[in-house]
Amino acid sequence: MKTIALANQKGGVGKTTTAVNLAAALAESGHVTLVIDLDPQSNASSALGVPGAQGGSIYRVLSGERTLREQIIETAWPNLLLIPSEPDLAAFDTEVAAYEQRNTLLRAALEPQLPELQALNVAYILLDCPPSLGTLMINALAAADSVIIPLQCEYFALEGLTRITNVIQDIRTETSHPAQGIEGIVLTMFDNRLNLSQQVHAEVKKHFPDKLFDSIIPRTIRLGEAPSHGKPITAYDPAGVGSQSYRRLANELVARQSVVRAA
Repeated sequence: MKTIALANQKGGVGKTTTAVNLAAALAESGHVTLVIDLDPQSNASSALGVPGAQGGSIYRVLSGERTLREQIIETAWPNLLLIPSEPDLAAFDTEVAAYEQRNTLLRAALEPQLPELQALNVAYILLDCPPSLGTLMINALAAADSVIIPLQCEYFALEGLTRITNVIQDIRTETSHPAQGIEGIVLTMFDNRLNLSQQVHAEVKKHFPDKLFDSIIPRTIRLGEAPSHGKPITAYDPAGVGSQSYRRLANELVARQSVVRAA
């Protein structure tokens, strides 16, 4: 079982899109995957057909009201599980400001539940972070085994990438977490017709050659439409290029884990 945070301090980079669709592609290939929606906007929950906190809420876990296992709900797709978010999560930073251990509440909730998650055959836990550096993102980075950074092909992409990599290292040092660091960087909203997309790809490959996923997520209309229908792209447009891209990314992630285990 591996816990992976999807994080970027900048919004609109395809973070939630990647969390939802990577999870769906992993589930489709037989890997039981749990998505934990840590964004008060609940976009990942809605994109998986679960608006609001229907049947579960990560807020109740972080507040100590319920165990993590109690808040897991099944989605409409086999092998794909979810702990939804809810609007009350927006007050989390303020509510826990005085707690000395406020940055490791998610880790404290997750670790005792690992045996029960293993009993459910969970292979991957994907943490969808909010797009700002607050207590929720810090909790996710402190609880995760590694981090996937979705990176939009735009100006200043490398500057933002440098910032988030520094944040990841700082947080993991401060919370005494085993520093496995960055799982990988995935380029999103890639348009092969634009020189800018090609330039961003070349620069990231130059500076982070061992971290950049070969799989690239293109900019497509279908990827933008799918969340409004409450479906991952693999269900909304199974044969489309968006689905194919996320399936390749899922296969690449699984292959990386196989290499690590073999080593």
